[in-house]
Amino acid sequence: MILLEPHNYIIQTTLAEKFIKPSSLDVQFVDFDGVRFHLSTPDRKTALLLSMNIRCWDELVQYGALDVLKREYGPLLQAQPESEYNVSLLVDLETAPPEGEERDNFVKSLALLKRNALAAPFERAFSTQKELESSGAGQGDLLQIHYRDEEAIYVQAAHDRVTVIFSTVFGEETDRIFGKVFLQEFVDARRLPTIQNAPQVLYTNREPPLEIRHIQGLRDSEDIGYVTFVLFPRHFNNPTVAAGTISHIELFRDYLHYHIKCSKAYMHSRMRYRVSEFQKVLNRAKTEVASTERKTVTGRTLTTR
Repeated sequence: MILLEPHNYIIQTTLAEKFIKPSSLDVQFVDFDGVRFHLSTPDRKTALLLSMNIRCWDELVQYGALDVLKREYGPLLQAQPESEYNVSLLVDLETAPPEGEERDNFVKSLALLKRNALAAPFERAFSTQKELESSGAGQGDLLQIHYRDEEAIYVQAAHDRVTVIFSTVFGEETDRIFGKVFLQEFVDARRLPTIQNAPQVLYTNREPPLEIRHIQGLRDSEDIGYVTFVLFPRHFNNPTVAAGTISHIELFRDYLHYHIKCSKAYMHSRMRYRVSEFQKVLNRAKTEVASTERKTVTGRTLTTR
């Protein structure tokens, strides 16, 4: 299966082009989960403004998103974001790193703006887990990220683990079936010796897990599903491993629904192919009526069938 990249491809390619040849720019586009971006050059061609609007920004700020962005982008982060956007970065193309690996890494970091903003609650939960581990008991606060209208991510730290719960809506009956099959594969694949260190995955339909059952207003219908990941310290003790864990788990919902759509498209294409093959068989089964022409002595033509 294809793994979705955590960075935004449009930001990456556009910035790479503008570093080589600066020019006026004003483009708006949308990423996964309805996150809106705006790339523009409001003052001059070499000053590029990157802005982002994300639905759950207020919650992310509570969990330390501004601190994470200041750490990652430093003076690029603007104190006053662009109108109708939550956060803005101002990139001066004239003072950018020289061409090569250093510039590529700089461009890649800018393309990770959404990923870095969403990383704040996970980093807080990992930090809380370490504090609770020293005491040997207790639970941290339940962090809620309502990144879609009817879907959310819930993160809670305990003394020995961090639990991440996704609520996701399946718009169609077939989506629920495909989703159940995929999630069962997550459970079965973990039994393989090579990936037994992967996080534990649990799936429930309609009924929310115990960790969030006390929350008011949770949907109670057949089209809602809850996916639980249980992260243990080995999944985030190392900074490099923790960064990879955050990048992958943020994209889980998009990864799941992306492959559901791909599977449906593949099945539809196979069905169309089979129908076309059956149509050819039926066409070959039609009997051909032979006809002959004869001429009379007077030259008239007679056709017999």
